Amino acid sequence: MSNTTRTELSELGEFGLIHHLTDNILIQNKTSVKGVGDDAAILTPPENQSCLVSTDMLVEGVHFDLSYVPLKHLGYKSVVVNISDICAMNAVPHQIVVGLALSNRFSLEAVDELYAGMLMACQRYGIDLVGGDTTSSRSGLVISITAIGYAPEAEIATRSGARENELLVVSGDLGAAYMGLQILEREKAVFQAAPGAQPNLEGYDYVLERQLKPEARRDVHGLLETLEVKPTSMIDISDGLASEIKHLAEQSGVGFDLYEEKIPVSPRTIEAAKEFNIDYLTCALNGGEDYELLFTIKPGDYDKIKGNPDLTVIGHATADVMGCRLITKSGEAIALKAQGWDALQNEI
Repeated sequence: MSNTTRTELSELGEFGLIHHLTDNILIQNKTSVKGVGDDAAILTPPENQSCLVSTDMLVEGVHFDLSYVPLKHLGYKSVVVNISDICAMNAVPHQIVVGLALSNRFSLEAVDELYAGMLMACQRYGIDLVGGDTTSSRSGLVISITAIGYAPEAEIATRSGARENELLVVSGDLGAAYMGLQILEREKAVFQAAPGAQPNLEGYDYVLERQLKPEARRDVHGLLETLEVKPTSMIDISDGLASEIKHLAEQSGVGFDLYEEKIPVSPRTIEAAKEFNIDYLTCALNGGEDYELLFTIKPGDYDKIKGNPDLTVIGHATADVMGCRLITKSGEAIALKAQGWDALQNEI
């Protein structure tokens, strides 16, 4: 950070820090009756709607690297990746609760940057920060966020609703976040080899933003509602397209045929992949962190989404015995392998 002022967290203490961070938080949703300030938040779900709750943790050294991730971007991303899980149930996020574990190397100014990113995401998505906790950490920064959302029970989409012959649809494009990470890791290695070297990030804006400042696809809920399409199953793409397809298949008891030529990949992702001598298909299948939505629809709904620039039909559900297959451009059927991110199997 360029700011030379440094205020130690110990000067405020835990309660002083909480008061400092939450003093000016504004409530936006009618479902938030009482936010920060009491032992618990008070929430009132909309009439005849179910409450959905999801929790994610981001751990320094596992999920992010502060040598190249700005704290403000990290705060924004930490909110987005959590509310994406609510969006992945075809529901609307309303609130978050934030837990932070901080080591003494973080100053008050650094925490302010982190929170500024969180509050920016809350404002963008119309979400209320209604509570949380802070504690000390001996190893680094840990962010734990619980997201709360609502939806009529009949509109909720789970991973288990796909049926044979239904169409597999994805929002947006895939693989960009993975290439953004490759660029950041490359520039980190260059800096470590030659301290003082300036990072070469020009021309990579799109893929870098997809990695550092992703967006949750809250808009897809409204889009499908307008098109009068009810997804039969849904999941967000956090660990890679192949992994998420296999999750839907396992939970729904079906197989899937995925067509290589239908997978949407941005030209900017393809260009970056060529530079690194990486097959762009690998980025799309196994990269992860795209936070696009993957879902199934009934065949009769195809005409409703056909031609929509933000939705792409990439395959269809098959009988369970067929398994999950990638159909190549030449027509060959290859067993789909999930090689995406797994925090418990990757080195820390």
